[in-house]
Amino acid sequence: MIERCQEDTRPRFGPRARTAVGLAAAALLAATSAAFLPGTASAGTTLGASAAEKGRYFGTAVAASRLSDSTYSTILNREFNMVTPENEMKIDATEPQQGRFSYGAADQIVNHARSRGMSVRGHTLAWHSQQPPWMESMSGSALRSAMLNHVTQVATHFRGQVVAWDVVNEAFADGSSGARRDSNLQRTGNDWIEAAFRAARAADPGAKLCYNDYNTDNWTHAKTQGVYNMVRDFKSRGVPIDCVGFQSHFNNDSPYVSNYRTTLSSFAALGVDVQVTELDIQGAPANTYRSVVEDCLAVARCNGVTVWGIRDSDSWRASQTPLLFNSSGQKKAAYDAVLAALNNGTAPTDPPTTTPPTTPPSGSCTATLQDGTRWGDRFNSSVTVSGASNWTVVVAVTPPQKVSSTWSGSPSWDTSGNVMTMRSNGSGNVFGFTTMANGNWNRPVVQSCTAS
Repeated sequence: MIERCQEDTRPRFGPRARTAVGLAAAALLAATSAAFLPGTASAGTTLGASAAEKGRYFGTAVAASRLSDSTYSTILNREFNMVTPENEMKIDATEPQQGRFSYGAADQIVNHARSRGMSVRGHTLAWHSQQPPWMESMSGSALRSAMLNHVTQVATHFRGQVVAWDVVNEAFADGSSGARRDSNLQRTGNDWIEAAFRAARAADPGAKLCYNDYNTDNWTHAKTQGVYNMVRDFKSRGVPIDCVGFQSHFNNDSPYVSNYRTTLSSFAALGVDVQVTELDIQGAPANTYRSVVEDCLAVARCNGVTVWGIRDSDSWRASQTPLLFNSSGQKKAAYDAVLAALNNGTAPTDPPTTTPPTTPPSGSCTATLQDGTRWGDRFNSSVTVSGASNWTVVVAVTPPQKVSSTWSGSPSWDTSGNVMTMRSNGSGNVFGFTTMANGNWNRPVVQSCTAS
C-alpha cells in the first residue's frame, strides 16, 4: 500500500501541529443558503460562490494567527464559504489542562467566518494525536471518561455555530491489516469511536457528525475497507454517523487514484455524506485538482471540498507547493482548473439509491458476523467470508471481553489481546469463536477482510 509519510512524527503546523460537512447538499442548502454565499461575490467568479451555485461548499483550513495578514484574509473572505480551524479546536488547544477549557483562538475563527456568511466545520473532538500531556498520560476508564467529557464540553460550546464535526480523526492503522490504530483511546475499548459519536450527538443534535481519515482514497486499500466496514456497521446499528471525510493529501508517495470516485460513491451508498476535507496536491497539478473536484461533483452526496490552507506558504507541506495560491497570494493554474470544474458541474440530485458494490475490490473480501449461542458468562459468534477462499479477517472485542476459543481458522492476537486476526486454514469460509463477556455484552466488530 502506498502511504503518506510518517503521519505521527513529521513536524506539523507549529510545535505539535498537524491535522484535518456535513451538509446534506440539497436539503441543507435550502435551509442555510445564506451561509453558503461568501460576501457579495457573483456565482461563477469565486470558488465559494461557484460551489454554492451547485449546492456545495468550497472551504479552507484557517489559522487564527494569520487572520491579521491582509493578503491572507482578503483571499479567505473573497474565495471561500466554509472554514475549518487548522489547530484551534484540537484537544491540546481547547483543553490544555484537564477540566479547564480555552476557546479564544477557535472563537476568533468562528466569529470571523460567521460574520462574513461562511459556515464552519469543527475539527476535531477525539484524536490519538495532539493530546495535551495530561491526556497522554491517562488510560483505561479514566481516559474514556475524560475523552467523553471533552467531546461533550467542546461540542456544547460550539452548538449552533458549527455545521459539522470531525468527531473522530485517524483511528485506523496504515498498512495491509485494515485494523484500528493502536492508541491510548483504542485501548479504552473497541467501542470508543461509537461512544464519541453518541456523546457528540447528545451535545449538538443539529451538527453533522463525521469520521475523518487519510490514505482512504484508494478503494482497494485495506485501510479504506476497514473504515468502510466500520461505517456500514454503524449505519446498521443506528450509531449516529452522518458523514465521512477524506483528507486527500496527495503526493508522489500517495498519489491521486482513478478509483477515487468509486470510493466516494461507495461510501455515499451506505447512506452517509462524503466530503473532501484536507485537500492538497504536491506541485498543485491543474489536471489532478480538476479531477478531484469533478469526482466530488459527480457524487450527489459529496457536499464539498476543503483545501488545507490558502497560500503555499501557509501549508504544512510548503516545500511541495500544494495549494491553489502561491506564497504571494496569486492564483495558480490549479485555481483556474478548479473554478472551471465548479462552473461546469451540476447541482446534486436526490441522494443515490444505489447499493454498495457487491463485488469486493481486488485484494479484499466481505466478512459478515452472526450472533450465536449465549450463556450466562459467554457467547458464540460466527463469521462468513465471501469473495475469497484464502482470506484474513480482523475482529475486535471490547475489554474486558476475551476470546476463549476459536474454530475453523488460524487465529493470532495483537498485544492487547482484544483484536484477533483469523486466517483461513482450509476448513471453509465460515469460522467461529467464543467470547468471555466478563460483564460486557457488546457485539464483536469485524474490522476488515483481506483476500490473500
